[in-house]
Amino acid sequence: MLKTESYIEITPRSVMLNGQAITVQETGDKMLVELYRRYAGDYPKFFKMDTLSRLGWIAAEILLKQSAISNQISAIILANRSASIKNDTDYLATISDGNYYPSPALFVYTLPNIVTGEIAIRHQIQGETSFYILDHPEQLEPIILSTLNSKLSTILAGWCECSAKDEFYAKIQIWNN
Repeated sequence: MLKTESYIEITPRSVMLNGQAITVQETGDKMLVELYRRYAGDYPKFFKMDTLSRLGWIAAEILLKQSAISNQISAIILANRSASIKNDTDYLATISDGNYYPSPALFVYTLPNIVTGEIAIRHQIQGETSFYILDHPEQLEPIILSTLNSKLSTILAGWCECSAKDEFYAKIQIWNN
């Protein structure tokens, strides 16, 4: 039977872990840095990441650290409706107005699936990683169901949206059957 083992929900002003509020002092992107320092602190690459990757990465970090079955994760599936629009816009600014000096550091994050790769690297998850562009979070559930009905039994999946540095939402869950 399909069930959610645990979940985390992050907005620019709040963090909920399995329905319990995590106290934060900061808001927006500064809150993500606060959470990183509290729950990780040992992955300097975090500071090179774009906001979408920071959001998904820290959500997974907190969620997986508290889960008894985190070592059983066999796939990562995330989705949103705007892909990597915030970083795409930042990258475009480096090549506009006749100043063609594109930023390689920004370019790598013009792909929304980078966040799934960052999570997989950190947690040594060697299974499938996918990032879907969908209109609504509800559209992700059939993808999760079909993945769990295959040979996979435990996955990290959810919605990870970032439209601006301080405008984001993530709800990521550990699903198993």
